[in-house]
Amino acid sequence: MSGTEDREQGGNTSYGHKPFKRSRSHFADRITADGRDGWPVEAGRYRLVVSRACPWASRALVSRRLLGLESALSLAVAGPIQDDRSWRFTLDEGGKDPVLGIGYLSEAYDARERGYPGGVSVPAIVDVPTRALVTNDYQQITLDLATEWTGLHRPGAPDLYPERLRGEIDEVMDGIYRDVNNGVYRAGFAAGQGEYEAAYVDVFRRLDLVSERLAGQRYLVGDTITEADIRLFTTLVRFDAVYHGHFKCNRSKLAEDPVLWAYVRDLYQTPGFGDTVDFDHIKRHYYQVHTGINPTGIVPLGPDLSDWTAPHHREQLGGRPFGDGTPPGPVPPGEEVPARGRP
Repeated sequence: MSGTEDREQGGNTSYGHKPFKRSRSHFADRITADGRDGWPVEAGRYRLVVSRACPWASRALVSRRLLGLESALSLAVAGPIQDDRSWRFTLDEGGKDPVLGIGYLSEAYDARERGYPGGVSVPAIVDVPTRALVTNDYQQITLDLATEWTGLHRPGAPDLYPERLRGEIDEVMDGIYRDVNNGVYRAGFAAGQGEYEAAYVDVFRRLDLVSERLAGQRYLVGDTITEADIRLFTTLVRFDAVYHGHFKCNRSKLAEDPVLWAYVRDLYQTPGFGDTVDFDHIKRHYYQVHTGINPTGIVPLGPDLSDWTAPHHREQLGGRPFGDGTPPGPVPPGEEVPARGRP
């Protein structure tokens, strides 16, 4: 969950009691090479705030790793359990982010716009000198990391948004966003049977179409990993653990679709993807925060995660994960996913 809807929908207990609507990002400034919005790309100036539980934030985690921006764009990881005030830095000593010196992400929002009534969402990029939010535009952040931050990319970084394929990438991402990325939330937070059923139908209709597309090609667009794969992965990796049960998207598990199950495991086993995933954070967040639809707060023990590292055989379809580039290096010290969050 991005959290964009938190304050507007009334907090954690409101989920499932009113129609779900995802808000547009209120702070849509862009960090660009030419600094046209007043925020130039600059190594060390900004801090990326994420939760490993959130699929929208996970996009930025994957992109940052693949592009090798770890040394240029520092990382703050919020704890998986937010309260009605916002995401909290409970993983850090003293409950405060060591760089920004704040305990709640909402403090960076308030530093940007006092009295802002909207949701406090991740991913967010904060200006370190002022401790003020720059942007929470989850749709644009990763595109800009791929296209505006090129001067700071690692040698061998892949082109995640190749210009010649952008039209097709955008078209594929649009359907996936509407019916899958956002569709599972429309189903899970539905306040009525009809609303739920419409979202459920959209989710599985689109998954069937995607499965057909991927049956004969390794990646969604072209023969390399692109932004489209990142956006689909962050939903699929959560599907059986959360969306199948908690969000009632239960026609079938992802593991029951041979194509999608092999595809998501292929990406999970690709450096830059699985090494950002924390299943412990994912499960605890959804089941303990969404008290409106899971009032007991009980976190299920399953599903079994051992198959995530099993052979997928997708390499038989060809494709070059990083194109003419290379895999990212090791995860930087301090950014590793704890053992309990890994298969």
